[in-house]
Amino acid sequence: MKHTYKISGMTCNGCKSHVEETLKSHDAIREVNIDLSTGKAEITFTNHIKLEELKALFEGSDYMIHSLDEHIQPKAKAKAVEGVSYYCPMHCEGDKTYDKPRDCPVCGMDLVPEAKINSSAEKYTCPMHPEVVKDEMGSCPKCGMDLVPMEADVSAEEKQYKSLLKKFWIAVAFTFPIFLIAMSEMIPNNPLYDILDVKYWNWIQLFLSIPVVFYATWMFFRRAYSSIRTMNLNMFTLIGIGAGAAWLFSLGAILFPSIFPEDFKTHSGTVHVYFEAATVILTLVLLGQLLEARAHSKTNNAVKELLKLAPNKAIKIVNGEEQEISIDEIEVGDLLRVKPGDKIPVDGKITEGESSIDESMITGEPIPVDKSKGDDVTSGTINGNQSFVMRAEKIGSDTLLSQIIHMVNDASRSRAPIQKLADKISGYFVPAVILVSVLTFIAWYIFGPSPQLVFAFVNAIAVLIIACPCALGLATPMSVMVGVGKGAQEGVLIKNAESLEKMNKVDVLIIDKTGTVTEGKPSVERIVSLSEFSTEELAVIVASVNNQSEHPLAEATVQFAKNKGLELKRINSFSSITGKGVEAEIDGERVLVGNEKLMTDRKVQLSSEVNYESQNVKSKGKTVPYIAIGDKVVGFVVISDAIKETSKNAIHQLQEMGIEVIMMTGDNYHTAKAVAEELKLDNFVADCLPEDKLNKVKELQSKGKIVAMAGDGINDAPALALANVGVAMGTGTDVAIESSEITLVKGDLHGIVKARNLSHKVMRNIKQNLFFALAYNTLGIPIAAGLLYPIFGILLSPMIAALAMSFSSVSVIANALRLRTQNIK
Repeated sequence: MKHTYKISGMTCNGCKSHVEETLKSHDAIREVNIDLSTGKAEITFTNHIKLEELKALFEGSDYMIHSLDEHIQPKAKAKAVEGVSYYCPMHCEGDKTYDKPRDCPVCGMDLVPEAKINSSAEKYTCPMHPEVVKDEMGSCPKCGMDLVPMEADVSAEEKQYKSLLKKFWIAVAFTFPIFLIAMSEMIPNNPLYDILDVKYWNWIQLFLSIPVVFYATWMFFRRAYSSIRTMNLNMFTLIGIGAGAAWLFSLGAILFPSIFPEDFKTHSGTVHVYFEAATVILTLVLLGQLLEARAHSKTNNAVKELLKLAPNKAIKIVNGEEQEISIDEIEVGDLLRVKPGDKIPVDGKITEGESSIDESMITGEPIPVDKSKGDDVTSGTINGNQSFVMRAEKIGSDTLLSQIIHMVNDASRSRAPIQKLADKISGYFVPAVILVSVLTFIAWYIFGPSPQLVFAFVNAIAVLIIACPCALGLATPMSVMVGVGKGAQEGVLIKNAESLEKMNKVDVLIIDKTGTVTEGKPSVERIVSLSEFSTEELAVIVASVNNQSEHPLAEATVQFAKNKGLELKRINSFSSITGKGVEAEIDGERVLVGNEKLMTDRKVQLSSEVNYESQNVKSKGKTVPYIAIGDKVVGFVVISDAIKETSKNAIHQLQEMGIEVIMMTGDNYHTAKAVAEELKLDNFVADCLPEDKLNKVKELQSKGKIVAMAGDGINDAPALALANVGVAMGTGTDVAIESSEITLVKGDLHGIVKARNLSHKVMRNIKQNLFFALAYNTLGIPIAAGLLYPIFGILLSPMIAALAMSFSSVSVIANALRLRTQNIK
């Protein structure tokens, strides 16, 4: 019999193999087929087993099994709804998060907190009566003292760092005297031995080492045990075995000196101990962890800058009166006053007033944007020098700022395909290092100088310590995290690390026209006068007639006049003729603005001059409404979907990068050809249906091309989803944004240039990190094994090996942090 179940908690092929083995260990299970992508498991039984019995197989693990008709609730939730979520900085389990700080069950690293908006308003308290807490400044109701701001809660990230810092200083305080005692042996006629005999100093070293081993660095041994128990061998496996062996050896030397051979004993009859090696190694590794914790906080600086943008208070208008409220109290539809210099609290529309808004942290563009009634405003952007009223439309997690932070967090935790190379290397690396350590011990014991056992033991430990693969594990995720944050600062939102890597390999870019290359809305290019009227006079006449029309083309002419500061005239007897144009009376004269059909209906003849001029413009894909006064055409308006200022330069830059740019549009051939010629595009396709774009992506991919697709409409969504990299304009539809891997907040093609440059720099940075880590281990292991001893008499102390191992991790992080200063424009 077969039954299908859902198994939660699996994140990789290792998890899948472990779950399969666990299930097959039950006598009644004959066959197990697991689909890792869906988490579904098809299990073949010899006889039926109750679900409770299957659940018992996974007791104590992070895996849970459910029948498909049950509610699925994983033990480790994919997304914490409240509070802080924690994830592994090496992304061993992809986007899996935990709701409490702990060690990663795969690699043993400390989980780190995910950045999260804290919208709570600032609180104030009395320094004499801390139980008094108010939402605003004032006097204490008990003693009258001025209230002071409550200290901001220390972030989980900061708490983790402070905990490590405390342990580090404890480790240093106890390790330093151990180190001095051990090094004093190098002083002739050691003065310490005049105070106490060497065996008593060994006991002192033992007692001093206990706080270091069993408190400050005990987490390393716990992680090492966990890694061996689960067979997820990692850096802590090597540290635990190396430092643990040195400490246990020293403990045995003190308690049972008689069982050791003479090779291990000093001239005084005591066995040489390695408490200083064990404690110094552990303290140096702890220093590396401390530096990583501090450096890791810098990798999320971009997100933290975005978090700072979120205001915690707003001014709500209630019955004409202004009330200061917490941002948590805002509801959709509320009217909010935004004063000069204030941050905009939520997403919405201006209902009264106008201002210029600094949107640089959202779009990456430094020039303030003018906004007036009806325009959208975004949470976190900064108001200029005028006050306005807005209506709240998106609040909380629905605001653009919250969505950006959510996307950046998710992308930072995702794994780039190149990470698989590092994972594969690490999988073979740790067992290989343990083998090399064993062979080093054997070689030194057989061929080494006297005392052979001592040399064999010390060099075997040095191999274990210097080979810790921490730097290898950090190489990719650190670069991805910093790169994604850098992209967010520049208005390039990356959903996952895979798209960031693929963007560097793209050789064909398909772009839509409307809303991608062009503004996506009609605008007046110019007005042509074929009479005694000036172009400004015609602009006033056209705008005055169209002012009462709601047609997009009419709105474009009105906006054109407003931009020129022209004053409109009063009109009489306005009428709109569907599909043709408008008719009105100005100063007693009949005015027509519309297409050729309107002119024919109203018996207005188009002269040969008008025909020639207008047809010439139409052939370039422009729309041409005619202007007639009385029974004569006096001119026409040239309306087009204007090409964005950035499009031409962006396409030129992409072509210089070796990317073939193809424009595909649903517009007619003449319009498409005119735009393609202006942009100097060799390849364009007109009259496209959504399936045409989809088929073009398939065709190019079948030829081995890596295809990126940029679009903004619902019709672009299928092609965006199929392309190797889908790029959505942030000004486009939600469907297009959901179907893509990269979103350009500002919505212009220059963002693709930024994305390409960012991808190139991140991939180069990752390769540098991998090279540093691999080259370091390749050189370090033979030296630690004693390769230089026969020629130069040089041996690598385990303490120096630990210092070098910590330095390698910090160097990888420092290299990744360089991405923050890279120019991607």
